[in-house]
Amino acid sequence: MAPPAPGFKLNENGIPDFDDLPLRKTDPHHAAWGLYGDNDELGTLNRLTDERVAAAAKSEIKTGHRVSLNWPLDVQPEPSFFQRQVFHQQLIRKDPRVINDDVWTFNSQVSTQWDGLRHFAYQREQKFYNGVTQDDIHCVGADGKKSTVNGIHAWTDQGIVGRGILIDYHSWRAAQPPSTLQPYDSFEALSIPLSDLQACLAAQGTAVRFGDILFIRSGFMASHARKPSSFISAHKAVVPHHFGGVERSPAMLRWVWENFSAVAGDQPSFESWPAPPGTPYALHEVLLAGWGCPIGELFDLERLAGHCRDQRRWSFFVSSEPCNVPGGVASPPNVLAIF
Repeated sequence: MAPPAPGFKLNENGIPDFDDLPLRKTDPHHAAWGLYGDNDELGTLNRLTDERVAAAAKSEIKTGHRVSLNWPLDVQPEPSFFQRQVFHQQLIRKDPRVINDDVWTFNSQVSTQWDGLRHFAYQREQKFYNGVTQDDIHCVGADGKKSTVNGIHAWTDQGIVGRGILIDYHSWRAAQPPSTLQPYDSFEALSIPLSDLQACLAAQGTAVRFGDILFIRSGFMASHARKPSSFISAHKAVVPHHFGGVERSPAMLRWVWENFSAVAGDQPSFESWPAPPGTPYALHEVLLAGWGCPIGELFDLERLAGHCRDQRRWSFFVSSEPCNVPGGVASPPNVLAIF
């Protein structure tokens, strides 16, 4: 992890204030380009310092109980959400020896995933994190090697490891008087208000610490499991797909910037999708292209939520090791919550 580059005014957490973004006035809105150097590929993961990870391990690992947050790779049939290639396994029997091999092919975002820094650019400016362009990503050098700039491999050296917190919005919402809530449906382009997320944290008694890895159980997985296949197929046929997610607002951006190293949810799009007409920006472009903040989607948080309820504790240690694919756009997270 790199310290901030000299020349920036930093607050008590070692980052610039949200109101000072963009750091360079010629950069896109809210961009933090150059904060960790012009060639940085870790973004907000630089907040996961050795000291912060060690402190998280000490405070969060008590029983050794482990919970996987990975949806099966083969869970989506054709066609998948967002028309991505589904998982296929070719099982190879190697007679006459009693041996098997297999070959996997799949889109890296067809199941639980971390969106990497090659996935989503500032759409108007057409630039990825730290000003990288599509041509930079797709170029081939004089030596014939493909560019790997902003690839997912940069996150594999130290992983995405630290203190995680779960906001079990789905359970919290079910316990509230319906008249006090805004409408929400995992299969509609409706937003989860930041105020609801903060109310859920308060009800859980969960404190946020700077550098935490955020997980939001929106209820998508629970809803998906109850839907008949005919509903899922009909939903996939409507393009763009409609999904619930967190609100798209300056307040949400401020909250993420001021607190987290990475964010994730159980829904196909962390933010509500699609954006309403006239929306000035997507969270994806600011988080990924502006800050280098990993976005996790389709995380299976059902067993995690159950264990958190049983333990009355919604914080834990997170260990995630993305696949070491040079130049990769996204990756299965290979993630465990450890209590």
